[in-house]
This record gives sequence, structure tokens and C-alpha cells, in this order.
Amino acid sequence: MASHHEPTPTRGRARRAAPKGRRVRKAEPTGRRAEPSSRRAEDGRSTAKALGLTLVSALLPGSGYLMAGRRRLGATVLGFTLFLGVIAGGYVVIKGSDVLELAVNPTQLLLVTVGMVLLVVGWVAVIITSHRMLRPQGGSTGSRALGAALVGLLCFAITAPMALAAETAMVQRDLLNKVFADGKSATRKEVANENDPWAGKPRLNILLLGADDGPGRKGVRTDTVIVASIDTKTGATALISLPRKLMFMPFPEDSPLHEKYPDGFGKDGISLQERLEWMLDAMYQNIPDKYPGILGQSDNEGADILKVSVGEAVGLEIDYYAQINLKGFTSIVDALGGITVNINYPIPVGGSDDAKRPPNYYLQPGPNKHLMGLEALWYARGRYQIPNPDDARSARQRCAINAIAAKANPANLVLSYQKLAAAGKDLIRTDIPQNLLPEFIKLGLKVKGAKVAAVPLDGKALKFAYPHPDYDGLRAVVAKALKPKTAPSKPSTSTGPTTGTPTKKPTTPSKPGKIDENGQQDLKSACEYDPVSPDR
Repeated sequence: MASHHEPTPTRGRARRAAPKGRRVRKAEPTGRRAEPSSRRAEDGRSTAKALGLTLVSALLPGSGYLMAGRRRLGATVLGFTLFLGVIAGGYVVIKGSDVLELAVNPTQLLLVTVGMVLLVVGWVAVIITSHRMLRPQGGSTGSRALGAALVGLLCFAITAPMALAAETAMVQRDLLNKVFADGKSATRKEVANENDPWAGKPRLNILLLGADDGPGRKGVRTDTVIVASIDTKTGATALISLPRKLMFMPFPEDSPLHEKYPDGFGKDGISLQERLEWMLDAMYQNIPDKYPGILGQSDNEGADILKVSVGEAVGLEIDYYAQINLKGFTSIVDALGGITVNINYPIPVGGSDDAKRPPNYYLQPGPNKHLMGLEALWYARGRYQIPNPDDARSARQRCAINAIAAKANPANLVLSYQKLAAAGKDLIRTDIPQNLLPEFIKLGLKVKGAKVAAVPLDGKALKFAYPHPDYDGLRAVVAKALKPKTAPSKPSTSTGPTTGTPTKKPTTPSKPGKIDENGQQDLKSACEYDPVSPDR
């Protein structure tokens, strides 16, 4: 009997035999993920479209990830980008003009610089990775080169301005730490309230000094001495220029300098040549040389001595000083691209009356003359054979200051900042404290939009050419010029007939260049083109 064998069972499911001639398709291994949609989209994306999307991703970081199908990553980066934009915009809106305080805070400048570096690194990384996700797979060598060029251009467009901004921030920080170093001062007073330092202080008085120190010059003389008195409420500024040849400059009775010079810094019975060492411009060098440390510890004894003496001479308390030398002046003017002034009479370039050396040439009269650094310096200093040279120089120095202020607009400051900072870092000295710079920024904005006037001083009436000038008269002139103007009385509202004649005729506004009732002269009008002799 034939035995019947059962078929041996197989593990798993039996495979069906494929029809004859039909190719068997291998089953995909289990656990293999499906091809992502972003990869399938890349295969059908053109090079032009990928480049366009890369540009969009550079303008709006995170959007490239979304378009490449990386939704979670894209939403995170895009959300962070918008968050930063809202924070920055809100800060500017809330702070307004106070945002400029960032520029005078070394610590914040350092933080801003670090933040910009991190921002640039992250931004560039987003651009590069976005393009890699967006570019079509298997593109030609030319399309890949084109994409690389676009990515490089976008990265440069972002990195270059950020690098310039970071460098500028560090230059500014270096400038602040060098010029406003909060060094030792024998005359600077502590401010009780840093948030409102002008509280109870109607005027801020700053002494502006122009010194002639430089290579090849022995000693230091302050050829320019100007008091800038600023109304802390309105920003209106009055400039008071003192001639450099004043003798017997006074000192307050409570000052140790008054003990040494009870009649002022001067000496009677000496020759004209000897008087040169007893004039205002010699005080900066000669007094500290003879009495070092007489006022106390100071990084700039000459400036402290002048603050005390000039303040007594004009009847004002001098709060701070700012000093610049000749090279600094020319460098600042050159950095600004020159200044524009009106020249009303020939002004010598070079020359010396004492040495009887004629000038090299003259700056010729004319309106809107554009002067670069060296010629601008001689515009402010030239005096060879000019009648009444000190008064003429003082007037031109005020006009030079006005021209620099006019040229120092935001656009020029941005374009010339690196040069300005380099000029100021080593050539400007001041005792303005660093912690008050934010308040000085606010006050400076007021000054920029307010009236700047000169206080003309009658040298003949005040006996400036004599050994003993009339300092009481000088103080009276300054006090009158800075006296707050009283508001005009309101006209009568009566409609009935009036009798009699008015006791006082109405005053007419002062004409351009004329002196107002307080003895001030509008600086813009005073510097207009009006060809005259300097001794008019």
C-alpha cells in the first residue's frame, strides 16, 4: 500500500508563484521611513525659484525653513526673528531720543557689539542652511555655482554693515574711556541727582579752551578762551569770548590762588615783552609751573585754574571745561569735510607781528567760502596787521564754532565718525563726567534747535588793552546779557476810547546782526556776509 506523505509546513506565509515572464518586485524592508515631502519638493524646484526663496529667507530668517518643509524649525526661527524686531522697535518707540544714551555708555556699547556679532553668526548660518534645503537635488555645476554666489553675496551684505557698526561701537567705547575718563579734578563738583543734574540750575557754564600745544612748540598757551553759557530749559546758548591779552585776571577771595595773587594774575612796572608772561593766555602754563597742586589733585591744573579765574572775571560759576589743541581743530574740520564761512575782509594765513614776518597769503573776502582744516584754523587765528586783532579773532572764532556745529549734522557725523573719533581721542580733554553724558546728549539736542548768540564786549569801554581791565564792568555786561527776558505785558482788552499819549513807544525787533535789549547778538546773523573793515 503506497504511503501518503503530508507536505511539510513552511514558516510564514507561502509565496505565490509569479506568473511566468512577470518580474518579481522585492518587498521594502519594514521600518524604513517614507521619503519626506521637502525632498520630493526639491526634486521639482527650479534653480531660479530656489534662488528667489533663498533671498526671501535672508530677508525674513526662518521663512526658508518653512518653505523647505521644516515647519517646526522654521516656526521657531521666524518667531525669534519677529520677537527681536518687536523688542527693538518697541525700545526705540519707548525711549525715543533717549536711545542715543546707548552711544555714551561703554558697558552697553560692549553688550551691543557682542549682540551684533552673535546676530551676524546666526543670520549667516540660517541663510546657508536654508539654501541647502531649498536648492534642487542633482543640479548642474553652473546652478550650484550660481547659488553659492548668491549666498556669498547675501552673507557679505549682512556681515559688512554689521562689522562696521560693531567697529564703530568699539571706537566710540574707546573714545569715551579716554576722553571722559573721570580723572582727577580740583574744581568739578559732585552732582546729587544724576537723573536730573540741572535741577535748580538755570544755566550750565562750560569753558572752551583752544590751546596752541603741538609738535615743535614749547609750552602751552590758550589762544582761545570762550564761556558757553547754556539755558538748561531751552538750550539757548550765549558765547562770551575773552581776549588772550587780559592782565590781572582775578581770583575768588576764598581761593588759595587769591592768596598768591590778591590783585589778580599780573605785575606792574614791567616791559611790554615781560607782560606776555602775565596775560590770560600764559596762566595755563605759568601758574601750575610756579605753584603745582595749588588747587588740589588734578589731571589738568591749567584748565582748573582758568575755570576759577575766568568764572570770577565774568561773574559765573564754571561747571566744566572742554579743551582742544591746534592739531585737533584741523583734524576735526578735515574729518567733517571742511566748513563754510563768510569772509568779510582779507585774513592772513601765517605771519607774525612780533617777528615782523609777513603771511604766506590771505584768505580773500567772499560769501560761503569752503575751508579745510589748516585754512579754517587761520580763519579763526589770523591776526597779522589786523586792526583790533583780539576782537576780530574772537568774532571769527565764534563764527568758526557756529560753522562746525552746522556741519555736524547726523549724516556727516555718521559718514565721518571714524575720523572724528580718531581726532578727538588724543586731542580733546574735558572734565565732564561720563555718568552725565546721557543728560548732556539731551541738552545738546536742545542746543541744536535753539538760538546761539554772542555777547559782544566793548574792549575800549572795558579797558581790555590796559593792564587793569574793568572786571566789574565785564561782570555787569555778562549779567545783563544772561538776565531772563520778561514776558511782554498783555495788551489792554478795553474797547473804550483812550486819552493821552503812550508813555513808551513799542520797540521794533532787532535787525539781523544787531544787538538786542539784553546785549546779545544772534550768531547766525553776526556771521553773515557783510564786507567791512575788521575795526568797524
